[in-house]
Amino acid sequence: MQNRRRLGVSFGATFFVGLIGLFSLMQRPRFASYHTVDVIQLLATGMCFGVALAGLIALVRGPRTN
Repeated sequence: MQNRRRLGVSFGATFFVGLIGLFSLMQRPRFASYHTVDVIQLLATGMCFGVALAGLIALVRGPRTN
């Protein structure tokens, strides 16, 4: 139960950080002309969403039994 809770918190935190990065990027007026900094931030946001999705899948699958 402790591991599921920790996994849920890490999923939520990672998803929240990803949303902040995405919305921050979308608010910039130069969003249409991708600059290097924007591309790096977009990649980092995508990585956060990927980690959050992996955490959600692991949370839904439940604990592994060996």
